[in-house]
Amino acid sequence: MRYGYIRVSTKEQNIDRQLTAILKENVDTKNIFIDKASGKDFNRKQYRKLIRKLKEGDELYIKSIDRLGRNYDEIIKEWNLITKEKSVEIIVLDFPLLDTRAKVSGITGRFLSDIVLQILSYVAQIERENIHQRQMEGIREAKKKGIKFGRNQIEIPEKFDNIAKRWIRKELSLRAGAAILKISHTTFNKWLSVKGYNRQET
Repeated sequence: MRYGYIRVSTKEQNIDRQLTAILKENVDTKNIFIDKASGKDFNRKQYRKLIRKLKEGDELYIKSIDRLGRNYDEIIKEWNLITKEKSVEIIVLDFPLLDTRAKVSGITGRFLSDIVLQILSYVAQIERENIHQRQMEGIREAKKKGIKFGRNQIEIPEKFDNIAKRWIRKELSLRAGAAILKISHTTFNKWLSVKGYNRQET
Protein backbone atom coordinates (compact mmCIF):
# COMPACT_ATOMS: atom_id res chain seq x y z
CA MET A 1 0.00 0.00 0.00
CA ARG A 2 1.21 3.50 -0.85
CA TYR A 3 0.70 6.37 1.57
CA GLY A 4 1.49 10.06 1.47
CA TYR A 5 2.13 12.54 4.25
CA ILE A 6 1.75 16.31 3.97
CA ARG A 7 2.47 18.92 6.61
CA VAL A 8 2.11 22.69 6.57
CA SER A 9 2.85 24.89 9.57
CA THR A 10 -0.33 26.98 9.56
CA LYS A 11 -3.87 26.78 8.26
CA GLU A 12 -3.05 29.52 5.75
CA GLN A 13 -0.29 27.61 3.97
CA ASN A 14 -1.15 25.87 0.72
CA ILE A 15 -0.76 22.10 0.39
CA ASP A 16 -1.03 22.02 -3.43
CA ARG A 17 2.70 21.69 -4.15
CA GLN A 18 3.10 18.71 -1.84
CA LEU A 19 -0.18 17.13 -2.93
CA THR A 20 0.67 17.36 -6.65
CA ALA A 21 4.06 15.72 -6.12
CA ILE A 22 2.61 12.84 -4.09
CA LEU A 23 -0.30 12.23 -6.50
CA LYS A 24 2.25 11.80 -9.31
CA GLU A 25 3.47 8.69 -7.43
CA ASN A 26 0.03 7.06 -7.84
CA VAL A 27 -0.90 7.45 -4.18
CA ASP A 28 -4.66 7.25 -3.65
CA THR A 29 -6.10 10.45 -2.13
CA LYS A 30 -7.73 8.44 0.67
CA ASN A 31 -4.24 7.34 1.73
CA ILE A 32 -2.82 10.85 2.00
CA PHE A 33 -2.65 12.25 5.53
CA ILE A 34 -2.45 16.00 6.06
CA ASP A 35 -1.44 17.93 9.18
CA LYS A 36 -1.65 21.69 9.55
CA ALA A 37 0.68 21.90 12.51
CA SER A 38 4.17 22.87 13.63
CA GLY A 39 7.08 20.55 12.85
CA LYS A 40 8.61 20.93 16.31
CA ASP A 41 7.50 17.45 17.37
CA PHE A 42 5.51 14.45 16.13
CA ASN A 43 2.44 14.80 18.31
CA ARG A 44 0.24 15.48 15.29
CA LYS A 45 -3.19 13.91 14.88
CA GLN A 46 -2.95 12.78 11.25
CA TYR A 47 0.68 11.70 11.53
CA ARG A 48 -0.11 9.46 14.51
CA LYS A 49 -3.09 8.03 12.61
CA LEU A 50 -0.84 7.31 9.62
CA ILE A 51 1.74 5.53 11.79
CA ARG A 52 -0.96 3.23 13.18
CA LYS A 53 -2.02 2.27 9.61
CA LEU A 54 1.46 1.53 8.22
CA LYS A 55 2.29 -2.14 7.78
CA GLU A 56 5.31 -4.09 6.57
CA GLY A 57 5.97 -3.57 2.87
CA ASP A 58 4.03 -0.30 2.63
CA GLU A 59 5.57 2.79 1.03
CA LEU A 60 5.41 6.29 2.54
CA TYR A 61 5.92 9.31 0.27
CA ILE A 62 6.77 12.81 1.50
CA LYS A 63 7.75 15.86 -0.56
CA SER A 64 10.76 16.90 1.54
CA ILE A 65 12.39 15.84 4.79
CA ASP A 66 11.35 19.02 6.62
CA ARG A 67 7.69 18.09 6.01
CA LEU A 68 8.31 15.16 8.34
CA GLY A 69 9.71 17.46 11.02
CA ARG A 70 12.28 20.13 11.90
CA ASN A 71 14.25 18.36 14.63
CA TYR A 72 16.67 15.87 13.07
CA ASP A 73 17.08 13.88 16.27
CA GLU A 74 13.32 13.36 16.33
CA ILE A 75 13.26 12.63 12.59
CA ILE A 76 15.87 9.88 13.00
CA LYS A 77 13.85 8.37 15.85
CA GLU A 78 10.67 8.30 13.73
CA TRP A 79 12.62 7.13 10.66
CA ASN A 80 13.89 4.12 12.60
CA LEU A 81 10.38 3.36 13.88
CA ILE A 82 8.99 3.37 10.35
CA THR A 83 11.81 1.63 8.46
CA LYS A 84 13.13 -0.80 11.09
CA GLU A 85 10.26 -1.60 13.46
CA LYS A 86 7.46 -1.42 10.87
CA SER A 87 9.61 -2.38 7.83
CA VAL A 88 8.02 0.37 5.73
CA GLU A 89 9.82 2.08 2.83
CA ILE A 90 10.21 5.89 2.91
CA ILE A 91 10.61 7.94 -0.25
CA VAL A 92 11.57 11.63 0.09
CA LEU A 93 10.71 13.04 -3.33
CA ASP A 94 12.98 16.10 -3.19
CA PHE A 95 15.98 14.08 -1.98
CA PRO A 96 16.60 10.87 -3.99
CA LEU A 97 19.26 9.65 -1.56
CA LEU A 98 16.51 9.39 1.04
CA ASP A 99 14.73 6.55 -0.74
CA THR A 100 14.99 3.32 1.24
CA ARG A 101 14.02 1.24 -1.85
CA ALA A 102 16.89 2.36 -4.05
CA LYS A 103 20.33 0.85 -4.44
CA VAL A 104 23.43 2.88 -5.34
CA SER A 105 26.50 0.88 -6.43
CA GLY A 106 25.26 -2.14 -4.52
CA ILE A 107 24.57 -0.21 -1.31
CA THR A 108 21.06 -0.74 -0.04
CA GLY A 109 18.75 2.25 0.13
CA ARG A 110 18.03 1.84 3.83
CA PHE A 111 21.70 1.79 4.74
CA LEU A 112 22.44 4.77 2.51
CA SER A 113 19.45 6.71 3.84
CA ASP A 114 20.55 6.09 7.43
CA ILE A 115 23.99 7.52 6.65
CA VAL A 116 22.53 10.56 4.87
CA LEU A 117 20.18 11.24 7.79
CA GLN A 118 23.04 11.05 10.27
CA ILE A 119 25.03 13.53 8.17
CA LEU A 120 22.04 15.90 7.96
CA SER A 121 21.57 15.63 11.72
CA TYR A 122 25.26 16.44 12.28
CA VAL A 123 25.12 19.43 9.91
CA ALA A 124 21.98 20.71 11.64
CA GLN A 125 23.63 20.39 15.06
CA ILE A 126 26.76 22.22 13.91
CA GLU A 127 24.59 24.99 12.46
CA ARG A 128 22.72 25.33 15.78
CA GLU A 129 26.06 25.58 17.60
CA ASN A 130 27.36 28.14 15.10
CA ILE A 131 24.22 30.26 15.50
CA HIS A 132 24.62 30.17 19.27
CA GLN A 133 28.31 31.07 18.99
CA ARG A 134 27.53 33.99 16.66
CA GLN A 135 24.88 35.22 19.10
CA MET A 136 27.34 35.09 22.00
CA GLU A 137 30.01 36.88 19.97
CA GLY A 138 27.47 39.54 18.97
CA ILE A 139 26.48 40.07 22.60
CA ARG A 140 30.12 40.39 23.67
CA GLU A 141 30.81 42.97 20.96
CA ALA A 142 27.66 44.89 21.86
CA LYS A 143 28.66 44.96 25.53
CA LYS A 144 32.04 46.39 24.55
CA LYS A 145 30.13 49.25 22.94
CA GLY A 146 28.15 49.82 26.11
CA ILE A 147 24.91 48.21 24.98
CA LYS A 148 23.13 46.69 27.96
CA PHE A 149 20.99 43.56 27.86
CA GLY A 150 18.20 42.37 30.11
CA ARG A 151 15.98 44.39 32.36
CA ASN A 152 17.10 47.79 33.53
CA GLN A 153 18.05 47.77 37.18
CA ILE A 154 15.67 49.76 39.40
CA GLU A 155 17.55 52.28 41.51
CA ILE A 156 16.91 52.14 45.24
CA PRO A 157 14.99 55.34 46.12
CA GLU A 158 15.98 57.68 48.96
CA LYS A 159 12.91 56.84 51.01
CA PHE A 160 13.87 53.15 51.06
CA ASP A 161 15.83 53.46 54.31
CA ASN A 162 12.86 54.96 56.10
CA ILE A 163 10.57 52.13 54.88
CA ALA A 164 13.22 49.55 55.78
CA LYS A 165 13.47 50.88 59.36
CA ARG A 166 9.70 50.71 59.70
CA TRP A 167 9.86 47.10 58.47
CA ILE A 168 12.53 46.33 61.08
CA ARG A 169 10.28 47.81 63.79
CA LYS A 170 7.53 45.52 62.43
CA GLU A 171 5.36 48.49 61.59
CA LEU A 172 5.14 47.20 58.02
CA SER A 173 5.00 43.78 56.43
CA LEU A 174 7.26 42.91 53.52
CA ARG A 175 4.40 43.31 51.04
CA ALA A 176 3.21 46.57 52.61
CA GLY A 177 6.71 48.07 52.36
CA ALA A 178 6.97 46.91 48.75
CA ALA A 179 3.59 48.46 47.94
CA ILE A 180 4.67 51.86 49.29
CA LEU A 181 7.79 51.72 47.12
CA LYS A 182 5.75 50.42 44.16
CA ILE A 183 7.95 47.38 43.67
CA SER A 184 7.48 43.65 44.10
CA HIS A 185 7.97 42.13 47.53
CA THR A 186 10.84 40.03 46.13
CA THR A 187 12.65 43.20 44.99
CA PHE A 188 12.04 44.79 48.39
CA ASN A 189 13.45 41.70 50.08
CA LYS A 190 16.49 41.80 47.77
CA TRP A 191 17.13 45.47 48.61
CA LEU A 192 16.88 44.71 52.33
CA SER A 193 19.54 42.05 51.90
CA VAL A 194 21.78 44.32 49.80
CA LYS A 195 21.54 47.11 52.37
CA GLY A 196 22.11 44.76 55.29
CA TYR A 197 18.71 45.14 56.95
CA ASN A 198 17.72 42.16 59.08
CA ARG A 199 15.03 42.03 61.73
CA GLN A 200 16.89 39.39 63.70
CA GLU A 201 19.72 41.81 64.39
CA THR A 202 17.47 44.34 66.12
